[in-house]
Amino acid sequence: MSRVGKKPISVPSGVTAAVEGQAVKIKGAKGELRFIVPDDVAVAMDKGAIKVDPRSSSKQARALWGTSRARIANLVEGVTKGFEKRLEITGVGYRAAAQGKVLKLSLGYSHEIDFPAPEGVAIATPKPTEVVLSGIDKQRVGQAAAEIRALRKPEPYKGKGVKYADEFIFRKEGKKK
Repeated sequence: MSRVGKKPISVPSGVTAAVEGQAVKIKGAKGELRFIVPDDVAVAMDKGAIKVDPRSSSKQARALWGTSRARIANLVEGVTKGFEKRLEITGVGYRAAAQGKVLKLSLGYSHEIDFPAPEGVAIATPKPTEVVLSGIDKQRVGQAAAEIRALRKPEPYKGKGVKYADEFIFRKEGKKK
């Protein structure tokens, strides 16, 4: 039994939610988002809240039940508050600069890397060693942050590379004489 799926999603004031078949549309102050619920899950409006239930007791339906509820809750949070991911760049000469919709990264390679911002994701660089990604779609913001981090993952000896701001890098001891 899904503990996440049982809880109804309350729709705050200033947000309009519409359920049309398997499609859920959420519109708020920051924008509008849409999610197509899988066929194994039933979704309905109930007294100002969105209720998600599995259509059968199959393993797939039970797995998608909690996932669908979480995705819809993220839509509601996204159009009200938005999402933000912070990345930190560590290393001598490693830096980032946002130029319009392109993030220019110097990560110790022989060339600069140009990372185009995906649609719906805003990129800012308050400091040359800090990148802030923000948007209303949690999946897109997280995917863009993961792609930037993958360009130069943090290494365990000196900690050089791109890491999430809240990420801890386990450090290893170097060679001994």
